[in-house]
Amino acid sequence: MKEKLYELHASMCRVFSSAKRLEILNLLRNGELSVGKLAKLSKLPQANLSQHLGIMREKGIVKTRREGTTIYYSLANPKIINAFDIIREILLERLSENEKLVKGIRKRG
Repeated sequence: MKEKLYELHASMCRVFSSAKRLEILNLLRNGELSVGKLAKLSKLPQANLSQHLGIMREKGIVKTRREGTTIYYSLANPKIINAFDIIREILLERLSENEKLVKGIRKRG
């Protein structure tokens, strides 16, 4: 059971290895958006966007709702944004530390 959980975890994390999928995830943080709106905001061709959304949907990260001919996407679980934000905070802290290091080197050099 533990091994299966690690495999599922790794599989989900691979979805987040794409900068565009992370951007899509962030766009959905405040609620559902239509495919058209997502394409406009992400500046992705609809075919590429659909590929990314399909991968995210397959892994249970996003869900869909149809209204007439329009398909809306939303986060399947809002806790995903919490994980997204924690990783982003870590990266911002790291960038800040690197910036301080570079400034320190410049002062000495």
